[in-house]
Amino acid sequence: MFESVLVANRGEIASRVIHTVRAMGLKAIAVHSEADADLPFVAEADEAILIGPAQPAQSYLDMNRVLEAARRANAQAIHPGYGFLAENAEFAERVAAQGLTWIGPPPLAMARMGDKINARNLMIEAGVPVSPGVWEPVPDAATAVAEAERIGYPVMVKAAGGGGGIGMSAAHDEAALVKAYETARARAERFFRNADILLERYVEPARHVEVQILGLADGTVVALGERDCSVQRRHQKIVEESPSPGVTPELRSRMLAAAVRAGEAVGYRGAGTVEFLVDPATQDFMFLEMNTRLQVEHPVTELVTGIDLVEQQLLIAAGEPVTFTSVEARGHAVEFRVYAEDPDRFLPSPGEIKIWEEPVGEGIRIDAGYAEGNTVTPFYDPLLAKLCVHGADRPAALRRAGQAVGAFQIEGLKTNLPFFTEVLGDEEFVSGTYDTGLVGRMRR
Repeated sequence: MFESVLVANRGEIASRVIHTVRAMGLKAIAVHSEADADLPFVAEADEAILIGPAQPAQSYLDMNRVLEAARRANAQAIHPGYGFLAENAEFAERVAAQGLTWIGPPPLAMARMGDKINARNLMIEAGVPVSPGVWEPVPDAATAVAEAERIGYPVMVKAAGGGGGIGMSAAHDEAALVKAYETARARAERFFRNADILLERYVEPARHVEVQILGLADGTVVALGERDCSVQRRHQKIVEESPSPGVTPELRSRMLAAAVRAGEAVGYRGAGTVEFLVDPATQDFMFLEMNTRLQVEHPVTELVTGIDLVEQQLLIAAGEPVTFTSVEARGHAVEFRVYAEDPDRFLPSPGEIKIWEEPVGEGIRIDAGYAEGNTVTPFYDPLLAKLCVHGADRPAALRRAGQAVGAFQIEGLKTNLPFFTEVLGDEEFVSGTYDTGLVGRMRR
């Protein structure tokens, strides 16, 4: 086992990784921008290194600066968290070339799954269900219209090299498709420097359900259950739960088996997530994408399985056995992503945190990136914390969630905590029959 880990990230995920690294008796090294110097993760690390100004391109996304920090600190391994360089195959290769351990999947697996079109085609070969779509990038709007006629409306337009819902939208007719295509192409070029566009059949209504997998050091791929991520705004997840209230035991068995096949098809190692869309009416499911990293919502899997996913990542990267021999889900867990944003318009709301009081109690877990007195800047994603709760069953977890949301006090800026109170009072959500259109219906 290596003795020191540099965490190439910030905020709540940096704190999360640092916690496990130190609990395992390893040295935790943080890197931070000038804007983040006072955030909790910097103080929580054994050593912290300034790597640049606030702009991500000059700090967290600058491979040279991150690698130089690793050299200065004599780090032996790098954990990328999620976002920034986490799914950058070139960075993973450079980490290895510098003689460091990369705590993540092989660069080849990252590259294969990083392009959504290549990923679709590979999943077809592996026998994983996919929705009707294209096999090659769509070069122009006219071709998009022709392909949509073959696929059938509605269609989803996606940036082939993107993520996070950026450049993604559904089109129900030709006029909407042309507009969606041009918008997606422009955003894909701007955000991902890859203008390739993917089209596939849009399932409506649908549930967004993902399976957590671990590729072990011996080559075995195991599934650790599923998470429902259907509560979304602008195609971005804001509430997740495990197990999914919309998945039957029979469907769960099929989805977990498909996720394992997906991991085996790319020679996966470490923690990853295979995402599916589920048709509630037919109980059919289709491959959406594979995230070659730790997910934001990983705590709900940890709460129901008792397995520390970061610990398993570190062990797998070191070539050591994992700490569990079987996977058993106990109870129910829900996660709420607490953002500094207007709860009505879902727009970022940076500012200084005047009051920060976290709920405490049995079954409550807070993964926080900020504390009282910190300033939320406009340079990064405005995620403040993840409020996670666990209960003996779903009704118990939702009752505990309602109490925790009400007790979480953040003042000085706007947050989406009031919106979560709405969600927990929504009959469709409480019934467990919701789909990805829930937030849109709530905001009509």
